[in-house]
Amino acid sequence: MLSRLTRPRALAVCALPVVALIATAVFAPLPFSVAQPGMTANVLGENRGDPVITISGAPVRDTSGQLRMTTIEATGPDAKVGLGDVLDSWFRTDRAVMPRDSVYPSGDSVKEIEEYNAEQMQESQDVATEAALSQLDLDAKDVKVTLKLADVGGPSAGLLFSLGIVDKLDGDGSGGDLTGGRTIAGTGTISADGKVGAVGGVALKTQAAHRDGATVFLVPKAECSDARSELPKGLRLIPVTTLDGAIDSLTALSTGAGSVPSC
Repeated sequence: MLSRLTRPRALAVCALPVVALIATAVFAPLPFSVAQPGMTANVLGENRGDPVITISGAPVRDTSGQLRMTTIEATGPDAKVGLGDVLDSWFRTDRAVMPRDSVYPSGDSVKEIEEYNAEQMQESQDVATEAALSQLDLDAKDVKVTLKLADVGGPSAGLLFSLGIVDKLDGDGSGGDLTGGRTIAGTGTISADGKVGAVGGVALKTQAAHRDGATVFLVPKAECSDARSELPKGLRLIPVTTLDGAIDSLTALSTGAGSVPSC
């Protein structure tokens, strides 16, 4: 049993390891990345002075609205994310904590990650072009499409690339813009046969879209609940599963004829 004189000193000594453990937990790096809303880009316009979509071999229409692809920004694979960062992000709607391995494949160097993301973007552009030209029954041998978007990697802009190509070549099929003059944003992968796939980070992407003036957001149907979780006021969600369905929804929204699905 400790005497009255020695107990406070003993408690103080015992508390030192606890304080050290807490300090270590707060400042030690954790296997997470912190993500936030990233840049958006109008695929119908220019990015860093260059057209995002360039088409030759077929008549190209002038467009009045915007189709904005959306991104998220995450702390780098070498960044030190501590408990304080995680707790701060947990209570903010404009931040999300994600396992680092889900953002950056474990063991890959920064250079390897950048190369992988660039490959994913190139593949996404090629498939988006194939899907759009197939949608319009155009031959890729006759129509050449070049897509250029600086400093963006991954496949999540596929849907917006396809819609941009369709809008420049055909619009809504009757001479009108797919956008109806609106600023439309969205996300989603695209397959060669026009199927739209989920991408992740949609709650942050809706915030990026709203920040940059969008009033409508196209979201993979499977991610509707995630998109609704932090949906900015005034931003309308339209769920999509296929390129054809996205075009039909935008045409209905633009013309006022037909129904427009919602999440």
